[in-house]
Order: sequence, then C-alpha cells, then structure tokens
Amino acid sequence: MQLFYNPDITDSTAEFTFNKDESRHIVKVLRKNIGDRLYITNGNGWLFTAEIFVSNINKCVAKIISKTFKEKHNYNLHLAVAPTKMNDRYEWFLEKATEIGIDSITPIICDHSERKVVKIDRFERILQSAVKQSLQYYMPKLNQAITFSEFLKQNFNGDLFIAHCEETNKKSLKSLLKPSTNITILIGPEGDFSNKEIEAAIKNKFIPVTLGETRLRTETAAIVACHSVAFINE
Repeated sequence: MQLFYNPDITDSTAEFTFNKDESRHIVKVLRKNIGDRLYITNGNGWLFTAEIFVSNINKCVAKIISKTFKEKHNYNLHLAVAPTKMNDRYEWFLEKATEIGIDSITPIICDHSERKVVKIDRFERILQSAVKQSLQYYMPKLNQAITFSEFLKQNFNGDLFIAHCEETNKKSLKSLLKPSTNITILIGPEGDFSNKEIEAAIKNKFIPVTLGETRLRTETAAIVACHSVAFINE
C-alpha cells in the first residue's frame, strides 16, 4: 500500500486536491488514473481511502470514499535527545524511532553539545517519510530545540529516566519499564551529560539508568531506549 500524508484532511473532508509535486508523483511515477484508489493519513489516527476523479500531473483530485480510525497505543514515549555532530545520524534516529513507534521528540542542547542549531523543517520531512514508509497513522510530535535546563522546567507526568555513562549507581532501563505508562527519557550528546546536568535531572525526579554494558552512540542509545519501550508494550 502506498500511503500519502496530509495533516489538513479531516473526517469531514469530502474531496482532496494534491499539491503539484504529489500530483506529478501520482500520475507520472505511480501511473495512477481516474478511478484508481489512494490511501491518505492525516497523522492523527485516520486512514482515508480516496478515488481519483481528476488525473493531471499538475492537479490530481480525489474523493474520499471511506475512512477508518485507529486508536493510538496505550502509552506515551517522549525522547529528549541531544543533536549529534553529524546531522545524518540524528536523521537516522528520527527515521528508525518513527518506524518503531514514538510519540514526541525534543532536541535538547546540552553542556557538551557540539551542534547547537538544528533544522526542524528537514527533521519534519524525515518523520513524514518514515510515517508513510512504515504505514503508520500517527505523526510523532517534533518539538523545537531547547536547552537542557529549560527542558527540565516543564511539567512532566509518568516515569522519568536519564541515560548516562558516568560510573554511578544506575539501574537497567528494561528492569524499570512498565507497560501502558507515560515515559520520558533523556539521551545526551557524544560527550555525555555533564555532572551538573545529571545532578539537575535527578533533583527533578529523573531516575539514572543504563542501556547496556557497552557505550553507545547518541542515536544508538535513543533507538535502544525506543525499542525497549515498544517491546515492553507488545
């Protein structure tokens, strides 16, 4: 199934016009014509089945013929992950986390962060592509980048964890995870969190955890955390 994404479609939409790029892709690349069916999600749980009635490379129009709503999974995973030095590694994390299942992502700028500016627009495109590729009906929320200290000022609910590499008393994340729970996990930059940041997180009720016996890259640690939560909720 080829899945399209558009956040503007609602459960009351009767027909929909694709933009020029998507129209060209549908008509010229996929070779769809009048009467053919397309599948669209708005990223809010809806899957729409649409039938083309205008097949033009500049303007493809389809009418909605059916719709299905899928309930969201019964947990909420928020990963706050420091941007990596190389953008492509963070983009890889975004893609794979979306495929596995994640609800919210916040890039956090830390004391040891080498990259302090992120391109949210490009990250959004990565998420959209991953949602379509993995046939999912919920779009993860990508928050604006924020400093670590500002992030800690938010109101949190559920279980809170910080994964770091310091040789301190830590428990295994997998041993602490509970199904059907809201979870926030902090993942630091290549240089790890500073001692000051770790202390601040613990003061704000984040539990220090380990993700395994080996030292992981930022993006690998984020994926391990993401998969651990998905696995415990299967």
